[in-house]
Amino acid sequence: MTRIALVTGAGRGVGKGIATALGAAGWTVYVTGRGEPGSDGPLDRTVAEIGERGGTGIALRCDHRDDAMIAEVFARIAGDRDGRLDLLVNNVWSNPDGFTGFAEPCWQRPLDDWDSLIGVGLRAHYVAAVHAARLMVARGSGVIANISSFGTRGYLHSVLYGMSKAGLDKMAFDLAVELRGTGVTTLSLWPGVVRTEKVLALGVDDIEGFPIAHAETPEFVGRVVAALAADPQIGARSGQTIITAEAAVDYGITDIDGGQPPSHRAAFGGGPIFGADIR
Repeated sequence: MTRIALVTGAGRGVGKGIATALGAAGWTVYVTGRGEPGSDGPLDRTVAEIGERGGTGIALRCDHRDDAMIAEVFARIAGDRDGRLDLLVNNVWSNPDGFTGFAEPCWQRPLDDWDSLIGVGLRAHYVAAVHAARLMVARGSGVIANISSFGTRGYLHSVLYGMSKAGLDKMAFDLAVELRGTGVTTLSLWPGVVRTEKVLALGVDDIEGFPIAHAETPEFVGRVVAALAADPQIGARSGQTIITAEAAVDYGITDIDGGQPPSHRAAFGGGPIFGADIR
């Protein structure tokens, strides 16, 4: 039976990499973004690549600042697939208005940075997780995965960035408590630096001191997500925060060039990770 996924914010970057990797594994993948499907925009190109990889892609317009639009996405999937959803990947993210880079301290930035970095970067994921849980609990299975960051563990980019990512990890952990016994698994994932189109366009050699040459590709993150979602023992990891580079070693996954991207755990202090190593 074909597995069904929803990847939010999948027009480019990490979301696109995850969606296309799932397509390569034969999934039917719903992808969201603010662009209008059928306009030859980023979502359409993601859908085309999913199809080229052997999966089925379906583009849905969604502004994740709008709860009603998020609800419509899940209603569409429920209607199409008789209520079935095997995987939600909470990936959507939004830059603050006028954003040109994380260079200014919070007191020099507008307060409404909150609306994007928390409103989309955290709240929208919670809204999607609630809708996904309603479908998944009814069927007794499913995985909800948040794309988080090492910004949970140490300062990275900005105050609000770190707050949003820490919230995603805590959300996965606490959802696992409430979902215990339902068959639904929740995870939070920490990629390292990722070689997205936007990062490569910067023309820099490193991001926050981490070399671009050693960075993960979006496809690599997707391969890890696909492996986790297909693992019959994944329920034992519910509530955990998982470092993609370390999970790749566990599953025997390499990046598209055959390399093994490094974990940034040591660079952010080493030691245990909330939810994974601390119970």
